[in-house]
Amino acid sequence: MTIRLATFIAAAALAQPAPQYDLLLKGGHVIDAKNRLSAVRDVAVKDGKIAAVSSNIPAASALKTVNVAGLYVTPGLIDIHVHCYAGTGERGSYAGDLSVYPDGHSFRNGVTTVADAGGAGWRNFEDFLDRVINRSRTRVLAFLNIVGNGMRGGRYEQNLDDMEAKATADMALKHKGIIVGIKSAHYNGPETAPFTRAVEAGTAARIPVMIDYGSNRPERPISDLLTKILRPGDIYTHCYSGLRGEQQGATGGPAQALIDGRKRGVIFDVGHGGGSFSWRVAVPLVKAGFLPDSISTDLHVSSMNAGMKDMLNVMDKFLAMGLPLDDVIARSTWNPSREIQREDLGHLSPGAPADVAVLKLEKGSFGFVDMHGARLDGSTKLIAEITVRDGKIVWDLNGLARERWDKLPAGYTHQGDAIWDAYGRARRPAAARQSGRK
Repeated sequence: MTIRLATFIAAAALAQPAPQYDLLLKGGHVIDAKNRLSAVRDVAVKDGKIAAVSSNIPAASALKTVNVAGLYVTPGLIDIHVHCYAGTGERGSYAGDLSVYPDGHSFRNGVTTVADAGGAGWRNFEDFLDRVINRSRTRVLAFLNIVGNGMRGGRYEQNLDDMEAKATADMALKHKGIIVGIKSAHYNGPETAPFTRAVEAGTAARIPVMIDYGSNRPERPISDLLTKILRPGDIYTHCYSGLRGEQQGATGGPAQALIDGRKRGVIFDVGHGGGSFSWRVAVPLVKAGFLPDSISTDLHVSSMNAGMKDMLNVMDKFLAMGLPLDDVIARSTWNPSREIQREDLGHLSPGAPADVAVLKLEKGSFGFVDMHGARLDGSTKLIAEITVRDGKIVWDLNGLARERWDKLPAGYTHQGDAIWDAYGRARRPAAARQSGRK
């Protein structure tokens, strides 16, 4: 090739207009609860934002087009109950060894946003911020523990003197948008102080409270919490545990306290965990129409290896109990985004962050296990094929966004482009690509 011809080709490449979109997911069935959409559509991404959701967006209009026909395209899943304050080295602590780093568990399940449920209190939140939140590709939010020392075990979590509403609210206001709620958990005493102080802090910071009600104490029945202490918009997690009187003894349906709490506006969250989800509670409650407002995992080192496993497995359980897929997606995307006052998330509206899950609904014979080791059989299972975070592919199970090796030039090297590939290299100038220079 002559120098003049090479120069002409390079100049022509530079003159070509840039693609309209960075990434196009084409032909999938879009489920977007906020926009009341459940239909085959194309989803286009530009500069980390959703650019368009429409029929028949031309493939040539995007730098990278991925055929996702036959798959479901949803907003990135939002898991509002995880434990990810890892890395401190503290044994037996959810501000330590009992927690997991989020990136190892989120994207492979279509999850793009998690909320740590009380691992840190106001005394150690900024360590959590530096150690995990600011170092993760996953969007990590937090419910701040009413206990100043956070979820570090019994001697901390039972200490009423370390439950300071003002200090907790001040830290939440300092990191507004990252701290999305206040958490109280695991309290075993008869007092209501942990819960009233959590609500006091939540009121001052104008954010919701999430309650794990701890031991079942007759001095503070669940009805008091759900009808007197919690405000509309506050969250009762572990709603299918059956450990605190959530179930009517005679009928197996929801206790009157749950019915009254829902009328009051209290939010009910799954929070499956290792010991907070039982088929003999969930099946009768769901059959009676008492559905969760949000589906969440309570992910930690034990639950992920027991009945809970991961976000998609918890969602599968509700499919197995008869909920429609669109309903399950809504309770894993748009519902939790509203609960934590982050309505910028959980939908695919143009201008929203381009957090997307591409899911396959596998048909077959599957078993799903509760906290007691009891199994319920199901015929469908969700699998995350692709996860997009801020407009870049962070998970691609079967290489749907990749070219076959034998279709690439001889001696091919690293594939992908940093514009759409989270692990890709920075894009080279067009002239360098055309001439073959590195």
